[in-house]
Amino acid sequence: MLRVAQIAPNIFPVPPLHHGGTERIVHDLSAALRGLGVDVTLFASSDSVTDLPRIGDHPSLAALEQRFGRVAPGVPAALDALQLEALRLRLDDFDIVHAHGEFAHAALLGPRRRHSLTTVHWRVDELDRALFFAGFPDLPVAAISAAQEAGIPPANRAGVVHHGLAGDRYPLSLAPAEHVAFVGRMTDQKRPDVAIRVARAAGLPIRLGGTIDVGNPDYFERRVRPLLGNDAAYLGPVDDAAKSDLLAGARALLFPIDWPEPFGLVMIEAMAHGTPVIAWNNGSVPEIVEDGVTGFVVASEEDAVAALARIDRLDRRQVRRRFEARFTAERMARDYLAIYQRLRAA
Repeated sequence: MLRVAQIAPNIFPVPPLHHGGTERIVHDLSAALRGLGVDVTLFASSDSVTDLPRIGDHPSLAALEQRFGRVAPGVPAALDALQLEALRLRLDDFDIVHAHGEFAHAALLGPRRRHSLTTVHWRVDELDRALFFAGFPDLPVAAISAAQEAGIPPANRAGVVHHGLAGDRYPLSLAPAEHVAFVGRMTDQKRPDVAIRVARAAGLPIRLGGTIDVGNPDYFERRVRPLLGNDAAYLGPVDDAAKSDLLAGARALLFPIDWPEPFGLVMIEAMAHGTPVIAWNNGSVPEIVEDGVTGFVVASEEDAVAALARIDRLDRRQVRRRFEARFTAERMARDYLAIYQRLRAA
């Protein structure tokens, strides 16, 4: 039996309570791999609530901040070091180590790098990743989209695996309400202000869920709050149940990103409910949204307003079918398993 260690970030518990797309993927991947007969051990924070075998004696950064308020800038690095020490003591227990965090694991693994896999859940076109890849050319890296893979050096490329989710978490919704939805951080990368303007121009109410970005809190106050009103309601952070209700009841999800999005998990969460997606043509969007089938890929606010006028022509059952064909956790797990087996045999 293949023995795989899944190394989650230490930011949120696994699975997350509110936001935390990486932690959600790590959990769904681990559960699906177990269903395929893989012996999975999850390295994750002590406040994680899961029936998966788990190693980790320390709380997540989110739990520490909830208890103590703002913590020292070095706390995330300390949590990573403690987690990697737990891994170091058990390296011989695993055939494959799959890391979903930041950089230090590559140095720890040493000659074991060739039997490891790293998934970067963020953009890879900035200086930190350039330095990282250049320093570890023997580190296999799985991209989460072809758009992301284009920024990974050929020496590191181990394949492309689109995200997937446990489909039974999201029921098909055939009778949406009138509102459209936005789900994401309140930040200039995600552009909730654009979503509000588009919905208003189309004459539709919008409901927005997501956290105010701690790295850019002024954006919400300056660009989003002034646009709120009876037709534009901000719901605050949404947990799984609230997010599911919001997406299932929406005529469409608006995804007006203004950055090279490496994947965009909320797009497939919407599709799982049968809810079509109107997304801006950035990053991975053209890979995820099948234009005219699961939504529309647009280039401007005017395009998005026009797309909303056509949104009811899309078949929500077909949107769900395309999710089931392309974006389930089992499909994701099978894709990763093929890479693991190739790495193990190398």
